[in-house]
Amino acid sequence: MTSVFSKIIAGDLPGTFLWEDELCVVFMSINPVEKGHALLVPKLEIDHWLDAPEDLQTHLMKIAKIIGKAQQKAFKPNRVGLIIAGFEVPHLHIHLIPAYTMESLNFTEVPKAASSQELDEAAGQIKYYLEPQIRPGNG
Repeated sequence: MTSVFSKIIAGDLPGTFLWEDELCVVFMSINPVEKGHALLVPKLEIDHWLDAPEDLQTHLMKIAKIIGKAQQKAFKPNRVGLIIAGFEVPHLHIHLIPAYTMESLNFTEVPKAASSQELDEAAGQIKYYLEPQIRPGNG
């Protein structure tokens, strides 16, 4: 069965994208635990991260670092947290979260779904700091 993330990647459901290359995408979480919370998702539909090929895992970490550096500059958190949980959507995804304290990584009390305006604003802040990076599709 096609995951909700595959539907977002295919354009069948809306998404606020930060990055796309041949292997993965990054889009904003619609239920952010902090402003700037993004999801790094491989295009290949894999349920468990342990089942991902090693070269894909390496690529995902490379992209996580690029996005994380942009989040760090945009929001100035103490850390950018990475979380792989996999309980809600059976499609490998890495949460990239600007974290100010450990409470920033608390998924049990997400305040509310973000509006498309809030997602666009946060995405714009992150994209601003992606400009110096090699852009997807440009090598």
